[in-house]
Amino acid sequence: MRIAIGSDHAGFKLKGIIKQRFNAPDREFTDFGLNTPQPADYPDIAAAVGEAVARGDYDQGILVCGTGIGMAIAANKVPGIRAALCHDVFTAKAAREHNDANILTLGERVLQPEVACDIVDAWLQACFAGGRHARRLGKIRELEKRYSC
Repeated sequence: MRIAIGSDHAGFKLKGIIKQRFNAPDREFTDFGLNTPQPADYPDIAAAVGEAVARGDYDQGILVCGTGIGMAIAANKVPGIRAALCHDVFTAKAAREHNDANILTLGERVLQPEVACDIVDAWLQACFAGGRHARRLGKIRELEKRYSC
Protein backbone atom coordinates (compact mmCIF):
# COMPACT_ATOMS: atom_id res chain seq x y z
CA MET A 1 0.00 0.00 0.00
CA ARG A 2 1.38 3.37 -1.05
CA ILE A 3 0.32 6.23 1.21
CA ALA A 4 0.85 9.93 0.58
CA ILE A 5 1.04 11.81 3.87
CA GLY A 6 1.33 15.48 4.66
CA SER A 7 0.75 18.11 7.30
CA ASP A 8 1.02 21.77 7.98
CA HIS A 9 2.82 23.04 11.09
CA ALA A 10 -0.23 22.37 13.29
CA GLY A 11 -0.23 18.68 12.34
CA PHE A 12 3.51 18.11 12.13
CA LYS A 13 3.90 16.21 15.41
CA LEU A 14 0.94 13.86 14.85
CA LYS A 15 2.08 13.13 11.30
CA GLY A 16 5.41 11.95 12.70
CA ILE A 17 3.69 9.67 15.20
CA ILE A 18 1.52 8.15 12.47
CA LYS A 19 4.48 7.51 10.17
CA GLN A 20 6.44 5.88 12.96
CA ARG A 21 3.61 3.72 14.26
CA PHE A 22 2.32 2.47 10.92
CA ASN A 23 5.60 1.97 9.13
CA ALA A 24 5.51 -1.63 7.89
CA PRO A 25 6.98 -3.64 5.01
CA ASP A 26 3.60 -3.64 3.21
CA ARG A 27 3.21 0.16 3.52
CA GLU A 28 5.18 2.84 1.76
CA PHE A 29 4.76 6.37 3.11
CA THR A 30 5.83 9.36 1.07
CA ASP A 31 5.91 12.55 3.07
CA PHE A 32 4.76 15.59 1.11
CA GLY A 33 5.77 17.95 3.91
CA LEU A 34 6.27 19.71 6.06
CA ASN A 35 9.68 18.55 7.14
CA THR A 36 9.93 21.11 9.93
CA PRO A 37 7.30 22.62 12.23
CA GLN A 38 7.67 26.04 10.58
CA PRO A 39 4.39 27.73 9.59
CA ALA A 40 2.99 26.78 6.18
CA ASP A 41 -0.28 27.00 4.29
CA TYR A 42 -2.32 23.79 4.49
CA PRO A 43 -3.89 24.17 0.99
CA ASP A 44 -0.45 23.69 -0.60
CA ILE A 45 0.10 20.37 1.18
CA ALA A 46 -3.50 19.22 0.61
CA ALA A 47 -3.20 19.94 -3.11
CA ALA A 48 0.06 18.02 -3.44
CA VAL A 49 -1.27 14.95 -1.65
CA GLY A 50 -4.66 15.18 -3.36
CA GLU A 51 -3.18 15.41 -6.84
CA ALA A 52 -0.84 12.47 -6.18
CA VAL A 53 -3.72 10.29 -4.95
CA ALA A 54 -6.05 11.40 -7.76
CA ARG A 55 -3.38 10.51 -10.37
CA GLY A 56 -3.12 7.03 -8.86
CA ASP A 57 0.47 7.44 -7.75
CA TYR A 58 -0.70 6.54 -4.22
CA ASP A 59 -3.45 4.26 -2.95
CA GLN A 60 -4.51 6.55 -0.12
CA GLY A 61 -3.60 9.80 1.55
CA ILE A 62 -3.47 11.08 5.11
CA LEU A 63 -3.48 14.80 5.88
CA VAL A 64 -3.06 16.40 9.30
CA CYS A 65 -3.61 20.00 10.37
CA GLY A 66 -4.87 21.58 13.57
CA THR A 67 -8.49 20.49 13.19
CA GLY A 68 -8.46 18.47 9.96
CA ILE A 69 -11.13 20.78 8.54
CA GLY A 70 -8.93 22.93 6.33
CA MET A 71 -7.14 19.93 4.88
CA ALA A 72 -10.47 18.24 4.09
CA ILE A 73 -11.87 21.33 2.40
CA ALA A 74 -8.73 21.90 0.33
CA ALA A 75 -8.21 18.24 -0.65
CA ASN A 76 -11.84 17.89 -1.74
CA LYS A 77 -11.29 20.59 -4.35
CA VAL A 78 -9.11 18.12 -6.31
CA PRO A 79 -11.28 16.14 -8.76
CA GLY A 80 -11.42 12.48 -7.80
CA ILE A 81 -10.65 13.07 -4.15
CA ARG A 82 -13.02 12.03 -1.41
CA ALA A 83 -11.35 13.33 1.75
CA ALA A 84 -13.01 12.45 5.04
CA LEU A 85 -12.42 14.22 8.33
CA CYS A 86 -12.70 11.54 11.01
CA HIS A 87 -12.73 11.93 14.78
CA ASP A 88 -13.48 8.32 15.73
CA VAL A 89 -12.98 4.74 14.59
CA PHE A 90 -16.57 4.31 13.40
CA THR A 91 -16.45 7.23 10.97
CA ALA A 92 -13.02 6.19 9.67
CA LYS A 93 -14.28 2.70 8.92
CA ALA A 94 -17.54 3.97 7.39
CA ALA A 95 -15.70 6.55 5.27
CA ARG A 96 -13.74 3.74 3.60
CA GLU A 97 -16.53 1.14 3.45
CA HIS A 98 -19.40 3.38 2.37
CA ASN A 99 -17.78 6.37 0.67
CA ASP A 100 -14.54 4.87 -0.65
CA ALA A 101 -12.82 7.92 0.83
CA ASN A 102 -9.27 8.04 -0.47
CA ILE A 103 -7.87 10.64 1.92
CA LEU A 104 -8.20 10.70 5.70
CA THR A 105 -7.88 14.04 7.45
CA LEU A 106 -7.13 14.42 11.13
CA GLY A 107 -6.75 17.27 13.60
CA GLU A 108 -3.76 17.24 15.92
CA ARG A 109 -5.32 19.86 18.20
CA VAL A 110 -8.55 17.90 18.69
CA LEU A 111 -7.35 14.28 18.92
CA GLN A 112 -5.19 12.52 21.43
CA PRO A 113 -2.38 10.68 19.59
CA GLU A 114 -3.64 7.25 20.68
CA VAL A 115 -7.14 7.99 19.37
CA ALA A 116 -5.69 9.30 16.12
CA CYS A 117 -3.67 6.09 15.73
CA ASP A 118 -6.79 3.98 16.35
CA ILE A 119 -8.53 5.98 13.61
CA VAL A 120 -5.64 5.45 11.19
CA ASP A 121 -5.60 1.74 12.00
CA ALA A 122 -9.33 1.41 11.26
CA TRP A 123 -8.89 3.45 8.07
CA LEU A 124 -6.03 1.30 6.78
CA GLN A 125 -7.84 -1.96 7.53
CA ALA A 126 -11.21 -1.04 5.99
CA CYS A 127 -12.13 -1.64 2.35
CA PHE A 128 -14.85 -0.26 0.10
CA ALA A 129 -17.99 -2.41 0.41
CA GLY A 130 -19.32 -1.73 -3.10
CA GLY A 131 -22.97 -2.67 -3.70
CA ARG A 132 -25.40 0.18 -3.11
CA HIS A 133 -22.45 2.37 -2.13
CA ALA A 134 -20.99 2.08 -5.64
CA ARG A 135 -24.18 3.55 -7.08
CA ARG A 136 -23.88 6.50 -4.74
CA LEU A 137 -20.23 7.04 -5.65
CA GLY A 138 -21.28 7.16 -9.29
CA LYS A 139 -23.63 10.00 -8.39
CA ILE A 140 -20.80 11.84 -6.64
CA ARG A 141 -18.65 11.48 -9.77
CA GLU A 142 -21.51 12.91 -11.84
CA LEU A 143 -21.67 15.91 -9.49
CA GLU A 144 -17.93 16.44 -9.98
CA LYS A 145 -18.41 16.47 -13.75
CA ARG A 146 -21.41 18.78 -13.56
CA TYR A 147 -19.65 21.37 -11.45
CA SER A 148 -16.15 21.23 -12.93
CA CYS A 149 -14.98 24.14 -15.06
